[in-house]
Amino acid sequence: MALTATEPPATPATDARDLAPHAPRTWSPRLWAVLVVAGLAMFLDALDVSMVGVALPSIGAELGLGTASLQWIVNGYILGYGGLLLLGGRLADLLGRRQVFLTALVVFGAASLVGGLVDNEALLIASRIVKGVAAAFTAPAALSIITTTFKEGHDRNRALSIFTVFGATGYASGLVASGALTSIDWRLTFFAPVAVVIALIIAAFIVVPRTTQREAGTVDLAGAATLTGGMLAAVYTIVTVPETGFTPLVTTTTVAAVLLLGAFFVLENRVRHPLVRLSIFKVRSIVRANLAALAIFGSYVSFQTIVTLYLQNTLQWAPIEMALALAPAGVIVAILSPLAGRFIDRFGTTSMIITSMAAFVLGYTWFIVRGGSPEPNYVTDYLPAFLLLGLGFAIGFSAVMVQATEGISDDEQGLASGLVQTSGQIGGAVVLAIVTGLISGGVATSIAQYRPGLYLVTAVAVIGLAASATALVGRPKPALSPAS
Repeated sequence: MALTATEPPATPATDARDLAPHAPRTWSPRLWAVLVVAGLAMFLDALDVSMVGVALPSIGAELGLGTASLQWIVNGYILGYGGLLLLGGRLADLLGRRQVFLTALVVFGAASLVGGLVDNEALLIASRIVKGVAAAFTAPAALSIITTTFKEGHDRNRALSIFTVFGATGYASGLVASGALTSIDWRLTFFAPVAVVIALIIAAFIVVPRTTQREAGTVDLAGAATLTGGMLAAVYTIVTVPETGFTPLVTTTTVAAVLLLGAFFVLENRVRHPLVRLSIFKVRSIVRANLAALAIFGSYVSFQTIVTLYLQNTLQWAPIEMALALAPAGVIVAILSPLAGRFIDRFGTTSMIITSMAAFVLGYTWFIVRGGSPEPNYVTDYLPAFLLLGLGFAIGFSAVMVQATEGISDDEQGLASGLVQTSGQIGGAVVLAIVTGLISGGVATSIAQYRPGLYLVTAVAVIGLAASATALVGRPKPALSPAS
């Protein structure tokens, strides 16, 4: 039997209230345990991303890698993740969330172990791609476990806000831990997640219930192959063109990207059980949620990479100093995220997302205006920007997840969960690829070399803000109360 939030005993006087979408319900200890396990998957993903981000300069120094190569350590993970999230969500619906979740965790841990052992650039990037592929199955399975366990409304809003806390805690923990571990050996940042994986596998095996009902259908392997291949070809083209121009190889990958992505959309309209039911995009709120996810992750992943390289390579900050500088953003998310569910209940997802995107725009703008000083004051030049970004995540992430899965039946929660996470990861990959091309070229001695990338990051956030604000267009104005 699937776990659901326990309702208080109904009485004739309270039936309607208890059955209302936003009525609070009592959660049992086992229900909390399922939420914690799903949240730990979010923790693990955020931990890994922040740890590797801090370690990039040390990896580059030891292995002799330039900026273009280092971005593939990030993008290899993102592309494996973003390219297969939809397949991961679909398989969770078809094969069972628990089974997919556990299997992918084993692969994630093995790939993390291998990444810490290799000395070759190609093998390191390959291990990151495999790790991203594994995360593409754990993430939508974890999110769909939550959205099918907690009823739509107050319970789901609250669960997703707590889910965000795990991500913030993982991100902040990863920054601090990576700063300390990288000072010893960057390889420790690859080994550390293995311990989390082992604990999570044991916990998930105990508390996550087996799926008793699964959606009928088949797996759209052709759709998954064309989407992943098309994205890999597109990002390779975007990364390479600034350095080499349109060589025969780059021209080939450009054509391949167009053909594969075009084939993906054609296939999805023809197969009986598509990877993505394209009619889902007729729901405007889901489209806006996915655009917001793309803007949030597309801008922030690139911003973190720029700040990491600038502070460590240009200003010569130690890894632990850089990690502690970014940590307040994670702390803000951890403090405010538990309240996000209440804010969503009161103000709605649209208002929350618009406010979130505005905070991102202000944060990036502050860093552009104040962050380029040769001798910056952390409290006045950097901290306000990082706090604004933390605020953006705290009030925006949960709202995006809620909006992206509202009104979706249980048998398509894997699809909706995978779709919004795919938007975020693909946004991160594509924007980072473009930013890398903009900031590459020699050793940066000032903020000037990074400014084109910062301008693009800010523009992406502005576009996300504008897209979210379209929800306000055409809304009926509230009626004015008659004068007394």
